[in-house]
Amino acid sequence: MTTPHDYARTHAERFKQEMIDLLAIPSVSTQPEHNADVERAAEWIAANMRRIGLTTVEIHPTAWHPVVYGEWLGAGPNAPTVLVYGHYDVQPAEMADGWHSDPFIPTEREGKIYARGAIDSKSNVMAQMKAAESYLQSGKTAVNIKLMFEGDEESNSGAIAGFVAAHKERLKADIVAVCDGSMADLHQPDLAYGLRGISCMELEVWGPKQDLHSGHYGGTVHNPVQALAEIITQLHHADGSVAVPGFYDEVRPLDTDERAELAKALPWIEQEWRDVAAAPQQWGEPAYNLHERIGARPTLEINGIRGGYAGDGFKTVLPGKALAKISCRLVADQHPQRIYERVRDYVAQITPPTVRSELRYLESGDPALIDRHAPAVQAYARAIERSWSKEPIYVREGGSIPVVVELQQNIPAPVVLMSFGYKGCAAHGPNEHVYLDLWYRGIDTMLYFYDEVNKGL
Repeated sequence: MTTPHDYARTHAERFKQEMIDLLAIPSVSTQPEHNADVERAAEWIAANMRRIGLTTVEIHPTAWHPVVYGEWLGAGPNAPTVLVYGHYDVQPAEMADGWHSDPFIPTEREGKIYARGAIDSKSNVMAQMKAAESYLQSGKTAVNIKLMFEGDEESNSGAIAGFVAAHKERLKADIVAVCDGSMADLHQPDLAYGLRGISCMELEVWGPKQDLHSGHYGGTVHNPVQALAEIITQLHHADGSVAVPGFYDEVRPLDTDERAELAKALPWIEQEWRDVAAAPQQWGEPAYNLHERIGARPTLEINGIRGGYAGDGFKTVLPGKALAKISCRLVADQHPQRIYERVRDYVAQITPPTVRSELRYLESGDPALIDRHAPAVQAYARAIERSWSKEPIYVREGGSIPVVVELQQNIPAPVVLMSFGYKGCAAHGPNEHVYLDLWYRGIDTMLYFYDEVNKGL
């Protein structure tokens, strides 16, 4: 009898071509001119779900972009059920950003596929669909499979929370697999059990009622750009810690065992940081190592500043206002709204009387922390070990996946975070790509995971 792994190897070239076909659809959820492309990607995925053997396939329209849902429940009501989440929308991309080839004409070079969405996150969607196909088409019937893919993740998952809440009975499962991440090393698998939350805000500073002639009014008006910079510099202490009063009050402390576990991943985390960040040297809280700063400590970042004139040539203007985008990455037990209120109150306190300021709350997501010792997580660890012939290292990720908390709150099942790609593949940047050997190994790992689930948790 053909095994699921044999089936996947036999059809490897077709699987790759199907991924290329999906990558060619510019499903950019943040740009209205691509709304029809997002719809087309949803229809493509639904058609593929039907071809691979899912018996119920639905495209659910939302106020934003569709959720595609498919299921195969042929294993019966007493068999374990795995619900898989992923997203098929992508970030914008243009040749002018520095791409070496058209971001929506997938190009294969040296064992990699270059295209927007290659690593984030169409390769994850396709790995899950091709694992399901290999499992079902080889005659396996021991585990029920539900696949749910959203089209709004890159635009803050506007629809998925409502969809999950409205369909929580339909989405019931024994395990929820969230496949939307990447690993720090090409040769050492890792297993994430934590995600940071986020609180996004916008700080605007006003001075005069309009832009002014800097010769006429300079030296008498507090420049809003300067005032904004003065406020921003007071948001951190010299050691990199956040200066906002109460910012760390709810942070769950790391115990000795967890710090020892996280330290095991340090060589790979530090190498990935050197390769990808490539800054002159590390910065941040000296009491915590690089991995802990990334995944177990909260941050406050300035994401952008706007004010005055910065075009070609010169304009001697004294700007009337300035603006900064600020985001806080949050860890277990921190609440996005509460953090915003503390930053707001501190900004009001340190704003000079010569200007006015307002901090506006934009969007947020809660942090997630999963018990790394949970049976479902350990089943995934065994699947990784079988596929890679080495044990995974445990990591806490610095990024956020908004749907995780929604799934935890609505579906009484353990969540497992899955990563099949490499962090150095330029997600959101020019020349985004995916390593094909890692992608095939992701399919292999998922098949072993189904086998481990079938054995029992």
